[in-house]
Amino acid sequence: MNAHAHHDDGKVHAHIAPALFYWGIFGALIFLTFLTVAVSYVDFGAANTVIAMVVATIKATLVATFFMHLLHDKLFNSIVLVMSFVFLGIFLFLTSEDMSTRNQLDEANGARRYVKNGEIAPSAFPHTMVVAPHAEGHGEGHEKVEGAHH
Repeated sequence: MNAHAHHDDGKVHAHIAPALFYWGIFGALIFLTFLTVAVSYVDFGAANTVIAMVVATIKATLVATFFMHLLHDKLFNSIVLVMSFVFLGIFLFLTSEDMSTRNQLDEANGARRYVKNGEIAPSAFPHTMVVAPHAEGHGEGHEKVEGAHH
């Protein structure tokens, strides 16, 4: 007899719970769905996305834990589930931080503005000078625009 035989005997072991328990989980999922919809009608600013993600994470955890029987599975699978939510949260946080700072002028990193209208210049042009189409000339002439560093 091998050492692994006592952990997995090859038989199917059903994890039976009362139907009322599953109806309770289903009710919680329906409640959380209504909560998500209700929160979407209230303006919490940037917190709307955070609230929606938290509610969705709770719902996914309920489904995985009880309907997919993760509760009765190996601990490793539960750790993978939790870590996937942690990494998703980190990635979403870092993405939102990056998106929130995209339009800020940063003189230290060489961001440039058009002298005529103050708009940020495209980054594909040289660092010290940007050439912009002349407004009245239908693109025939160009005007020089000073950069952040000379």
